[in-house]
Amino acid sequence: MKNLLKNLGPIMILIGVIILAIYFFTQSSSNTYLASAGIIMVVGFFTHIFTNKKIE
Repeated sequence: MKNLLKNLGPIMILIGVIILAIYFFTQSSSNTYLASAGIIMVVGFFTHIFTNKKIE
């Protein structure tokens, strides 16, 4: 369980990157992909920082 919590932040960042790739390859003109990817990546970044401080 600790291993999953330590990797939760980078997993969320990868999900954000996948959403950005979907936006790029579908040539969508909607900004919802960009907004959701940005929010997920920022939350994943802070999740990574805070969980690693608490676990170690």
